[in-house]
Amino acid sequence: MDYRARISVFGGRKISNENYNNAYNLGRLLNKNKYLVYCGGGEGVMEAVAKGIQESGGQCIGILKGLSTDEMNSYIDIPIVTNMCITRNALLAYSCDAAVAISGQYGTLSEIAYALQLEKSVIGLGTWEIDGVINASDEEEIIKKLNETFKK
Repeated sequence: MDYRARISVFGGRKISNENYNNAYNLGRLLNKNKYLVYCGGGEGVMEAVAKGIQESGGQCIGILKGLSTDEMNSYIDIPIVTNMCITRNALLAYSCDAAVAISGQYGTLSEIAYALQLEKSVIGLGTWEIDGVINASDEEEIIKKLNETFKK
């Protein structure tokens, strides 16, 4: 498949139903718009985005913390085990052309920081409000901003 760009999705493990639904819808839209998606492969935002991608016929890559796929959610199609624990957050930032952050705590903050340090665009939905993060009001606006950046 010819992908438009590589997008890493950052987000929390413990999230509200609203954030789960937003991430799920984002996954569907990312796949529909031909983005290759990476995430941390776990629960919460990571599960929701991967589920949206898989249920719309796409594939999601999970960059996992440990040495096995035991921590992986059931919607990850391509697992990458790292044995790097939270330092694998840097791999998510290095692997993308742009990133999206939904919700999240300090792990998400570290992912955002890595991406910004690498001068990659980060679009946020209900996440950390810091310089460099481009805020979006919903998942459709995220896609609009990505499509403006990665015209095809």
